Amino acid sequence: MSPRLRRALGSALLALAACATLTPPATAAGGGLPPGFVNLHEVDPTIRHDIRYFGRHNFVGDRIDGYQRPLCVLTRQAATALRTAQRALLRQGYTLKVYDCYRPQRAVDHFVRWAKDLADERMKPEFYPNVDKSRLFADGYIAEKSGHSRGSTLDVTLVKLPARPQRPYRPGEPLVPCFAPMGQRFPDNTVDMGTGYDCFDPLSHTDNPAITGPARVHRDLLRGTLIAAGFRNLAEEWWHFTLNNEPFPSTYFDFPLGRR
Repeated sequence: MSPRLRRALGSALLALAACATLTPPATAAGGGLPPGFVNLHEVDPTIRHDIRYFGRHNFVGDRIDGYQRPLCVLTRQAATALRTAQRALLRQGYTLKVYDCYRPQRAVDHFVRWAKDLADERMKPEFYPNVDKSRLFADGYIAEKSGHSRGSTLDVTLVKLPARPQRPYRPGEPLVPCFAPMGQRFPDNTVDMGTGYDCFDPLSHTDNPAITGPARVHRDLLRGTLIAAGFRNLAEEWWHFTLNNEPFPSTYFDFPLGRR
């Protein structure tokens, strides 16, 4: 091999090495998930999905940044633990339904921008009717970091089997407070939990004493089953659970939901 050809080949190899180094780990394997993450469907296809931030039925009223597909992505450990909880609930005639799982940091940033825009209150009548939007940060409803971005936190509820059909949300339809009686608020096909999902209100606190009857039974069943599977509940949100021994306790990821 001539010296000139050897130099040219060496330069080409260096360029390829540089490109490989600059490729983000999440895309290095043809657009797959980062190591340690899985799509929940692949671990347990029986768990239902209603990914609210992929659509417009959420407290912002728009699809949220980073939600390219309506997927539940979790760390493998969290997905496996959730499968354990699902198996216990199926034996009792229920199934889990997830509203949100891993949440990209860019989605959290979207929430923060929305919260600072005090003029945008399109979804207030349903999701935060009794909360002044200027108080969302101070009252802890919105923050600049979320445990969801670490990959082992999810928002989840119960559906009684056989599951009833659920109509789609129609943007612009009249909104009903999330704490209204179940027959009046948005017709989710879940069991009664006392409030709807993402309800910014003290009634969403898991142990709020005002929640009684079937809603109390359902909250306790959900919490007890997930605790037994290795999760802990956030006291302010009956739907919010985090794996106790999460594998990335200090890492906030930002890959978009949409990779296969």
